[in-house]
Amino acid sequence: MTDVQHPAPELMKEGDVVDLLIRQHALIRDMFDEVEQAAPGERHEPFRRLMRLLAVHETAEEEIVHPYVRLRVDGGAGVVADRLKEEREGKEILSRLDEMGPDHPGFMPELDKLRTAVLAHARAEERYEFAKLLAGTTAAERRAMALGVRAAQAMAPTRPHPGVESMTRNLLLGPPAAIMDRARDLIRQALRK
Repeated sequence: MTDVQHPAPELMKEGDVVDLLIRQHALIRDMFDEVEQAAPGERHEPFRRLMRLLAVHETAEEEIVHPYVRLRVDGGAGVVADRLKEEREGKEILSRLDEMGPDHPGFMPELDKLRTAVLAHARAEERYEFAKLLAGTTAAERRAMALGVRAAQAMAPTRPHPGVESMTRNLLLGPPAAIMDRARDLIRQALRK
């Protein structure tokens, strides 16, 4: 199977934060397909790309989107609390997958659990959080948030960190975690060559 090249999330050009995040949700669905369709010995790279996208996507939502929705959108606190719970569960599954690696016999069943959880989470975000965001913000606010999301994704950790779902924790722990994750990514990549 050939590697499909996807744009890095921080380089995506959508100017509206909702459009940007929905496009990333579609990309995540495609990347799950890539991992599942890869031959058993060729799953490492597609899984690494999927894990990176999930990690930076969720970090940016936790740093930019959720705090805004919580404070500025009617009923936002409850919507965000539900999304954070889902995100933590997804990060826990993704961490297990990262630890076991794509060659582990339990990888594919666990990947299926992750896919189910992530897609349900994306639907809930689109239906509840993004709908409220669209109704309660201006186009200019959403453009500014898209810039913030791309900046957060450029500096975000590339691996899941369960328990780091708040803006404060992401801002305090994210930069050191991102440096360690990116170094670990380079080392793993070098070892596979």
